[in-house]
Amino acid sequence: MAVLLIVVVVALLVALAVIAWLLQRQRRSRALQDQFGPEYGRTVHAVGSRERAEQELTRRQERVERLQLRPLSPDDQQRFAAEWRTAQAQFVDDPRGATGKADQLIGAVMERRGYPVGDFEARAADLSVDYPTVVSNYRAAHTIALNAERGRAGTEDLRQALVHYRALFEELVGTPQAAATEARQ
Repeated sequence: MAVLLIVVVVALLVALAVIAWLLQRQRRSRALQDQFGPEYGRTVHAVGSRERAEQELTRRQERVERLQLRPLSPDDQQRFAAEWRTAQAQFVDDPRGATGKADQLIGAVMERRGYPVGDFEARAADLSVDYPTVVSNYRAAHTIALNAERGRAGTEDLRQALVHYRALFEELVGTPQAAATEARQ
């Protein structure tokens, strides 16, 4: 009888441990989905499994937490906003050049904020931690820019790339309302 009681207690403890582990995984998955939004699904699709995607997203979080990220100073915000207006104005005469300038400007803002500016995928992965909704814009703009280099992007495609870059630019610079107001003037 005592042996049976011990077996039942051990079985219950194992079952409770498994349930606790499953609930923890579910909470972790939900937290990552909430934080990364559409980037969560993109990463699951890209790596082929939820578990590996969650490991990748967790690594991203840890990497970005170690960075010395900082907001832009008001002077930097104004300088970058002026450079953005110049890039937008350039679009009329040189859509491809304006799109390239927008991409360079994103890199300059990222660097000033403290992001490493290595290859595109590393930049996008780092941005996905804090800007999960606009990183998809960045990916789309980058794809269009690559197509433009190969001669496979028209003016409308380049306009769309500039719109995508602007969404990320406004987030990175930290003044979306001011930038929107200035763009209307």
